[in-house]
Amino acid sequence: MASLQIRDLPDDVYEALAFRAQAEHRSLAQQAIVELRRIPELTARERRLEILKKLKKRIETEPSPTLSHAPEDLIREDRKR
Repeated sequence: MASLQIRDLPDDVYEALAFRAQAEHRSLAQQAIVELRRIPELTARERRLEILKKLKKRIETEPSPTLSHAPEDLIREDRKR
């Protein structure tokens, strides 16, 4: 199994990792592994949110398509079939 050693870790990062490790009853190494495994999930979530923002902006800026018939007329026509 591969290993990783991190030098010059900023104090705030270390403290945050240590706090979360203690809260989850894990060692620092275990907590680091858990958080590193979450990175793909986080980047995928960020991509989804970005796509949703673009879609929302497009919906707000583009004119909505107009219906050639009122919805109730389409339902009546369908019922006659």
